Amino acid sequence: MISKKMEKAINDQIKWEFYSAYLYLSMAAWCERKGLLGCANWMKVQREEEIFHAMKFYGYVIERGGAVALQAIDAPEIDWKSLTAVFEQTKKHEQSVTKRINDLMDLAMKEKDHAAVIFLQWYVSEQVEEEASVAAVLDKIKLVGEGPSLYLLDQELAAWVFTPPAKGA
Repeated sequence: MISKKMEKAINDQIKWEFYSAYLYLSMAAWCERKGLLGCANWMKVQREEEIFHAMKFYGYVIERGGAVALQAIDAPEIDWKSLTAVFEQTKKHEQSVTKRINDLMDLAMKEKDHAAVIFLQWYVSEQVEEEASVAAVLDKIKLVGEGPSLYLLDQELAAWVFTPPAKGA
């Protein structure tokens, strides 16, 4: 059985994961308006991952006998000054998600909720990967700049795909 405190914290995280998906979809739309279809694809893939994360939390709450309480999602930004700004915000956003996951892990340990600790370990590892992924793209944008060389990076990001982890992962 999940505690009310943990249930509320995970429900808040479900909202945050759906907000993340919404933010990345907004960023994808901005990229498409700028003709950066590969970058838009990368953002859409991130959106898929965020929905997967939200649904994984959703399933966990149900599995532990809790109640999922969906919340209103705030509207994300719709405009950025540059592609660099988009990816800098993405990096900051993922860092904030990492903090939220770490706070959930702290709560699980404080509550001695061993099942939640094990469950959240996947997210801790996932956030390391998420931050590294966006940092790598941001480094490449800074390396090539936003001139003609960006075309090749955009083509690279067009090949990005989301592959859900195997069941039980």
